[in-house]
Amino acid sequence: MRIEYDRDTCIGIYQCVDEWDAFEKDMDAGKAELVGAEETEEDTFVLEVPEGEEFDAEMAARVCPVDAIRLYDDDGEQMVP
Repeated sequence: MRIEYDRDTCIGIYQCVDEWDAFEKDMDAGKAELVGAEETEEDTFVLEVPEGEEFDAEMAARVCPVDAIRLYDDDGEQMVP
């Protein structure tokens, strides 16, 4: 499972931070940060979800009010949103 985060779309509500500790607040930028993610395109970050953290990753994606977080299964099918 992998998660993709579009930092440019993020509006800094930080609901993802409350759901999964892979997200942290960047108060200076007013956006969340996906810790350990690789920037694959400008402001798009990708991270393989560690085993056992799938539920938290899914919840982080589901609570994002602007759909800045997308979750994909191991076959590459988009699960959330």
